[in-house]
Amino acid sequence: MDLIEERPFRYRIDPHEGMRVPGVVFASRELLADAERSLDQVVRVATLPGIVAASYAMPDIHWGYGFPIGGVAATDVADGGVVSPGGVGFDISCGVRLLAADCDEAALRPVLLDVMDGLDRAIPRGAGPGGVWRLDGDRELERLLRGGSRFAVERGHGEERDLLRCEDGGAVADADVTQVGERARQRGLGQVGSLGSANHFLELQRVETVYDEPAAAAFGISAGQVCVMIHCGSRGLGHQICTDHVKLMDRAMARYGITVPDRQLACTPVESPEGRAYLGAMAAAANYGRANRQLLSDATRGVFRRAAGVRLSLVYDVSHNLAKIEHHTVDGARRQLCVHRKGATRAFPPGHPELPGDIREFGQPVLIPGTLGTASYVLAGVADGSAFHSTCHGAGRTMSRHQAARTITGGELRARLRRAGIAARPKSWRGLTEETPEAYKDVDAVVAASEGAGLCRRVARMVPLGVVKG
Repeated sequence: MDLIEERPFRYRIDPHEGMRVPGVVFASRELLADAERSLDQVVRVATLPGIVAASYAMPDIHWGYGFPIGGVAATDVADGGVVSPGGVGFDISCGVRLLAADCDEAALRPVLLDVMDGLDRAIPRGAGPGGVWRLDGDRELERLLRGGSRFAVERGHGEERDLLRCEDGGAVADADVTQVGERARQRGLGQVGSLGSANHFLELQRVETVYDEPAAAAFGISAGQVCVMIHCGSRGLGHQICTDHVKLMDRAMARYGITVPDRQLACTPVESPEGRAYLGAMAAAANYGRANRQLLSDATRGVFRRAAGVRLSLVYDVSHNLAKIEHHTVDGARRQLCVHRKGATRAFPPGHPELPGDIREFGQPVLIPGTLGTASYVLAGVADGSAFHSTCHGAGRTMSRHQAARTITGGELRARLRRAGIAARPKSWRGLTEETPEAYKDVDAVVAASEGAGLCRRVARMVPLGVVKG
């Protein structure tokens, strides 16, 4: 594929094969070494009706369902712009939450193993059912789908600051529980407050480096401090909603005269009945994801309080799998857009009115989970950020889980983590091998490319002390 280097960390794919806009890829040549399949997906996304500006890809781009993971695309609602479930993904509102402890590593180290053992018992994980909160029926589930973190906090599972420091104040508006099918509801009843499996985790971290002292102080983090990062989403409920609405849109496209080069890009106009139904169900799943992370935070706080006498305060919570209606300037005109971010994080600039007042001048916190045993980052949005104020979401896979598991044994991975001083509590060591660092891109290189492309700026780098995995 002909990639034109416009400037460092920014490449262009000129329109061809039905593309309505160019492709724009933020990366280095090294990060794109194995990205041919996902770049083909960038091209296909550029054919969607109503797409504006470009089909964007972040430095952690890799192959996904329909859209590449790391893909960003916006469609003009007033110009027949479409919404595509493939532009959000199956794990709706998968995202990251960061909590800061009122202690440093030296204070926690004597009780670290006690904390890890407590988390091992308290945090449900794995592919099946099980959560810290068993909802008592459909009515309570609907309240959670409408209220997200707010509902969890109202029920005593958190504090007011948790809502102030959560994207959208803890709940996405316009959730339509009538568009959540019976199978999705059944799956959701038994999984709220659980990590799940795959690349989801709960990790204890130490703030190793602070790059922006004023921003870090405003966010609530400092060098040497202990933090807890939680990475998970909407579990089986979100997966089922995506499955159900892809099928509905696949059947409906012909009525709107829409054809797509890949059926995984099934879509309908945002303002169609199918488009509104999906956005309503997606918002409900997003609220489930927010509540999920809120409940896991509450369980984690209990362990830290009992085992270490330590308090945890929320730094921020942000999703990286959503489609949102936003207003942006395109070609000199203010437009209402449906912005798909799949494996990409919203990164609003300093001064944006949707940011909490106490951190608004510093830009939106962006939370980047690293790979097992490496590092994670706190970034911040910047003025004039590209791709509708979006940036990367993690390291980005380079191997399938099956390939990764063949590169290392559970015993070898356990020994490696032990030598690094990282306490691991996996559900199974065999499953943990699927997340070996060799299966991912270098998170430091991904963050450097994101910053070099002008999408964000670094605030802090964290290294792991312990990890709980499904």
